[in-house]
Amino acid sequence: MIFLRRTITSIDVLANSPKIRLKSDVTHHAKATKTMSTKNFTDLGVPAKIAAVLTTQGIDSPFPIQVDTLPDTMAGEDVLGRGKTGSGKTLAFSIPMVARLSARANSTQGAPKPRGLVLAPTRELATQITNTLQPLAKAMNLRVTTIFGGVPQNKQVRAIREGVEIIVATPGRLEDLMKQGLLKLDGIEITVLDEADHMADLGFLPGVTRILSATPRGGQRLLFSATLDNGVQKLVDKFLQNPVMHAVDEANSPVSQMTHHVFEANDAEAKKLLVFALASGTGRRILFMRTKHHAKKLAKALTQAGIPAVDLHGNLSQAARDRNLESFSAGRAKVLVATDVAARGVHVEGVELVIHVDPPAEHKAYLHRSGRTARAGASGDVVTLSLPTQRQDLAILMRQAKISATPKSVHAKSPEVTALIGEVAPYVKPAASASQPKSNGRSTGQNAQRKRALRESGGAKNQQSTRPGSKSHSQGAAAGRRRRQNSR
Repeated sequence: MIFLRRTITSIDVLANSPKIRLKSDVTHHAKATKTMSTKNFTDLGVPAKIAAVLTTQGIDSPFPIQVDTLPDTMAGEDVLGRGKTGSGKTLAFSIPMVARLSARANSTQGAPKPRGLVLAPTRELATQITNTLQPLAKAMNLRVTTIFGGVPQNKQVRAIREGVEIIVATPGRLEDLMKQGLLKLDGIEITVLDEADHMADLGFLPGVTRILSATPRGGQRLLFSATLDNGVQKLVDKFLQNPVMHAVDEANSPVSQMTHHVFEANDAEAKKLLVFALASGTGRRILFMRTKHHAKKLAKALTQAGIPAVDLHGNLSQAARDRNLESFSAGRAKVLVATDVAARGVHVEGVELVIHVDPPAEHKAYLHRSGRTARAGASGDVVTLSLPTQRQDLAILMRQAKISATPKSVHAKSPEVTALIGEVAPYVKPAASASQPKSNGRSTGQNAQRKRALRESGGAKNQQSTRPGSKSHSQGAAAGRRRRQNSR
């Protein structure tokens, strides 16, 4: 079991490891990520069918992290890759996984066994990875399925039994299925860990270690992340064989195409007016809050004010998350109000403005939140809202994030604010609230079954002890009569 005691604070610690071969210049200039490479995907050995799929998606040239890593990943090397949020990491591992698995036929008879595994820390990121992988896999006659908790496992188990070559999963549900004997990883040839540092932050590394230990030794392993710290070295030392390291930017570096603004409101009411003003434009924007309750409350208030908004946070069911994200992606809602659950893994095209309504607690969260805009070479704006009492803490946060932005005291109609609002969207009358139908789906994982059994057994005991005529029931009734008499 791994205990997260050691923290790697610099990329140099990993780069100086005798196990790691450093291929890319760690101090690659940020402007290098701004433009595509002059090379195309076929120049890097990508099969023509996969390159054709990318072309139909409008992706003709690779980004720097893809240029750097593809020669090694396509050759079967273990790779440790770091690129900032929005740099193209997902395609950097999806392309070689599909290409290499399709080049070798499945050796098993009957339904295909899983041969590729991608581990991600959140359901949202797992879904995004699957959406990236599926068109490539389909072109090469491979099947992909997603495994995560919070939903019934029956559909996931059925996909495994019918045969699938690539699994994208969160560690909890994957390990649950392994313990039930419903999934084996003995056929895995390529394993990818995405956002490994975030898995460490969430305490997933013990489970990740057990999962990796269940895959065959000698398989290819790729680790991609925006940062390489918080226990990642332990995974590297244990599971990667003579890995090649690629880093196309400085650790925790901001994206050069982002324009950062710090707006200070005089008081809470002025800040509220500022939030509503910034949310009123026609383009897509994401507003980040600290708590689930406030995210839900703000989304509802914006919608009631004629600005269609949806929320995204940990209290929502998976169906509700999917429904809200689809509404935001389709443009029915122009505003997404989210907690940090959306700071990684949620990629929606054309987000032009990110607003930190509540500044995050630490600088890495700031960079990941901000990374929902200015993705894949596009530009975007990031606004942090604050009150006078937050001035000192915010200055420290911005310094740690290496962001240079002069705080400005503004109100809802200041020129700096109206410039970011742009064209104001028409008022949209809120739909009449209707009660949501209750879902019939029940999670069938082992953890869910244990919790239900515990609740049911506890409920039976409570019901038995409070049955009319029982001792506890009569005592409770007598105590109630005494309280009512005393209160008269």
